[in-house]
Amino acid sequence: MKEIKKEDVKQEVFDLYDDYAHNRVDRREFVQKLSAYAVGGLTVTSLMSFLMPDYKGAVQIKADDPRLKSEYVTYPSPKGGGTIKALLSVPTNGKKKRGGIVVIHENRGLNPHIEDVARRAALGWHRMR
Repeated sequence: MKEIKKEDVKQEVFDLYDDYAHNRVDRREFVQKLSAYAVGGLTVTSLMSFLMPDYKGAVQIKADDPRLKSEYVTYPSPKGGGTIKALLSVPTNGKKKRGGIVVIHENRGLNPHIEDVARRAALGWHRMR
């Protein structure tokens, strides 16, 4: 199958994905509307794989990296989203207290990419000290 290029996809498809990513349409409506653009060699599945981020394929520091202790924590956000889930990653070979880095996730919440960014930041901070 031919690889999809940005030029092969109409702007309306990107606009539709933006609506989906920002919760203006749900997944069912997104796929239904996307099917109108599945013509020729473009299938809905190929369009979706082109549009959607490959979170797991781009991970640089795996969740079970032995240089880090990572755990999920929750904290209250009474004026925001209720209870917030976060990932805390700390280098395992440190004995003294260290500063920290806060990685704030995007509007779609904590996802594998943001978790990877937090782990990279924890290891990068450790190497800088």
